Amino acid sequence: MALNSGEILDPRDLDRHRPQLLKYAMLQLRNHAQAEDAVQETMVAAIKGAQGFAGGSSVRTWLIGILKHKIIDSIRKSSREQSLDLDRHESSPDDMDVLFKPDGHYADMPADWGNPEEALSRQRFFEVLEECMESLPKATAQAFAMREVMGLDTGEICENLSISASNCWVLLYRARMRLRECLERNWIGAGGR
Repeated sequence: MALNSGEILDPRDLDRHRPQLLKYAMLQLRNHAQAEDAVQETMVAAIKGAQGFAGGSSVRTWLIGILKHKIIDSIRKSSREQSLDLDRHESSPDDMDVLFKPDGHYADMPADWGNPEEALSRQRFFEVLEECMESLPKATAQAFAMREVMGLDTGEICENLSISASNCWVLLYRARMRLRECLERNWIGAGGR
């Protein structure tokens, strides 16, 4: 729902966006309580700022923009409260070694994705991508989502997750490799295209 300039946003209409916002927050935060808090804070901020909504974008786009900031705040708060412990999969390079030959070339070439733009237009692709994202370790998924979904640069990701730049690049690399492998297995190999 996009509003015309000058229209007033009805706060009661915001609640219908809650399920999609919660799903988005869960993908980023991997913690139901934190996701609920972020969505609730988004709704409060939206209600407070409803008169400032210009109607230049859809309400959902506007809400997701607010939610992105709330998610980043939640991640910052979590990283201050506890150090980000990388699980053994994230700290071990062995799991990536099987993808490559000793000379650095792929052990198995990536599968042909056909027409990637066409795949992006299919709902099933996004369902499989979401499943693949959920299978990533938490820190890897957070780094990837911050970079590719939220559009943050390396410095911002490092600051939010309290990690070094080299650690960030490793997490992003591993996320891309695991997502590629998962999508090839569950989308391309499963006849999804």
